[in-house]
Amino acid sequence: MAELLKNIYSQQFFDKFTIAIKQILHDFDKTSFLNQIYDNEWEQRELKQRMRHIVLMLKPHLPVNYNELIKTVLEIIQQLQKNKVNEASFEWMFLPEFVELYGLDKDDFKVSIKAFESITQFTSCEFAVRPFIIKYPEQMISQMLSWSNHKHAMVRRLSSEGCRPRLPWAMAIPALKSDPTPIIPILENLKIDTSESVRRSVANNLNDISKDNPNTVIELIKKWKGKTKETDWLVKHASRTLLKQGNAEMMELFGFGSLENIQIDNLQILTPKIKIGEALLFTFQLKNIANSSSKIRLEYGLYYQKANGSLSRKVFTISEKEYPKNSTTTINRKQPFKVITTRKLHLGLHQLSLIINGKEFEKVDFKLMD
Repeated sequence: MAELLKNIYSQQFFDKFTIAIKQILHDFDKTSFLNQIYDNEWEQRELKQRMRHIVLMLKPHLPVNYNELIKTVLEIIQQLQKNKVNEASFEWMFLPEFVELYGLDKDDFKVSIKAFESITQFTSCEFAVRPFIIKYPEQMISQMLSWSNHKHAMVRRLSSEGCRPRLPWAMAIPALKSDPTPIIPILENLKIDTSESVRRSVANNLNDISKDNPNTVIELIKKWKGKTKETDWLVKHASRTLLKQGNAEMMELFGFGSLENIQIDNLQILTPKIKIGEALLFTFQLKNIANSSSKIRLEYGLYYQKANGSLSRKVFTISEKEYPKNSTTTINRKQPFKVITTRKLHLGLHQLSLIINGKEFEKVDFKLMD
């Protein structure tokens, strides 16, 4: 089984972290700090709980005054950089929580903004900045618009990633879910950014917006599509939820046409009963009986059993390509049923369906056994 992500906070991690702290705070008590870290609940804490716990346990070792606290955190980051630690690594994303937890007061706003701008160049502040957007919406959107023109790519990325309405693992921003209009000028500034990670963030932000305001995203995609190779990739990545939902306008926009001459034959589930750890095997034939090729987005839906006995669909992509005229294509697929942290598997009835250009065809049953 793969190593749990929360275990990035290992003894090796704390060794290099405390070395940097000791180089800044010469009277830092490493033993006391580690004793506080490894309390009776450490093993049970999940990733983000461990992040918060590190912050809370380190805080008593830092200056009480907020300005001095932030100055010390920045000095520790500078020391980590001198010590050649891996910048932009996920493991350091607890550091911005010092700003989130202790710098949200109005009197500390300017110091906190400067801290975000500096820290995010080392490790992303995308989680920590969100309570500030909720509390100070106008000031923060203005600040993020300014950041979208910053010389450092990680600051520009924060201007997009931080205001995603539905950022995974983070609190949602209800006002931006309801009305994403304030975000759009930021994304306009970044859509042709020189950094791929920034453009990817723009695509992910648009994908978030599409879940609540699809028409806003559709209009932007119409405007941006066809401008450059980079923006074409961006708008396609931004459209993934709408395409999986079978949005007809998006299907047409990306060239997925009529199904009048498309047929599915001989759909067979080769493993109608499987166990956890095994794989679902299935096969079918896709026929294009037209006298011209057809661009097809081919997917399948898996209906997973839930704890309450209902079924919940997840869509998986097979291909997006041209199928030749008067052709028959045999397709074989394998879908593992392994235990993963993001989905709990439940025994019993499951279903499979095929989806072509957003249209779902008949479901077939299979069982996940003990």
